[in-house]
Amino acid sequence: MRCGIWVIVKRLKLVLAIASIIYLCSFSSTASNWGFFGHRHINHHAVFLLPPPMFGFYKKNIQYIADHATDADKRRYAIPEEAPRHYIDLDQYSGKGVLKMPATWTDAVDQFSEDTLQAHGIVPWWIMVMHARLKKAFAQNQEEEILKLSADIAHYIADAHVPLHASSNHNGQKTDQLGIHGFWESRLPELFAEKNYDMFIGKAIYLNDPLGFIWERIYESSAASDTVLQFEKQLSQQFNDHERMSYEYRNNKLMRQYSEKYSSAYHKKLNGMVERRMQASILAIASFWYTAWVDAGQPSLPYNTPSN
Repeated sequence: MRCGIWVIVKRLKLVLAIASIIYLCSFSSTASNWGFFGHRHINHHAVFLLPPPMFGFYKKNIQYIADHATDADKRRYAIPEEAPRHYIDLDQYSGKGVLKMPATWTDAVDQFSEDTLQAHGIVPWWIMVMHARLKKAFAQNQEEEILKLSADIAHYIADAHVPLHASSNHNGQKTDQLGIHGFWESRLPELFAEKNYDMFIGKAIYLNDPLGFIWERIYESSAASDTVLQFEKQLSQQFNDHERMSYEYRNNKLMRQYSEKYSSAYHKKLNGMVERRMQASILAIASFWYTAWVDAGQPSLPYNTPSN
């Protein structure tokens, strides 16, 4: 009898372990970035902020710009150095009394060491590397390289606008909120962006200080990260697990997702934060493209429309 009970207990533990793995994996596809939809949506709309001398070229290639919006994420699985290029854990520095980071890579290395920077993310400095490469591609009229780099730099810029890309608690793993990363930046945009967000937000601007500009956006992200976590934690206490989660088919697979009811309540509580960060991403991306083109001497691009 004892043997039979022991077998049942072992089997029960195995079932629970498998269930836990399935639960964790259900979030894995959306826990690293704006998500496939979000990055495509952002890249697509950034094109429409460009001035006439650039618009024709980018509009002609808008499908490429959108389709390759997540190339940078795909490289994370093949290139070990790729992951830190998508984030910077500012709380790892502020927790040690550093209220403002050295802006330049050289100054940051001098203060903290390259190993430390790599360990906590390098997104602002990597954006500047990509910006220099894009400027060079414009100057040399390398059309394929311009498109590739435009899609890539857009990804990193968009990631810098995500609050949890500026926090070491990037997926709620420190606060029992596992999955919140994908919830904020994938689930909410997928549910609300296309029908409810205003993505036509003016024109690209020339950035006199691109590095200073992206640092400002990162500090904004960092300031919002606590709100992202606290609001969801507060809301979770008002819903039982059955109300919070639901199962939906995605790509012919049954996936555990935050329910539409819970997502709507969280989206409302955030009071437009996701839309504002997405809008800021779009403006920043178009402005970085425009600045690189201007700094390269405003070369003529195929399919362009002459300026007035």
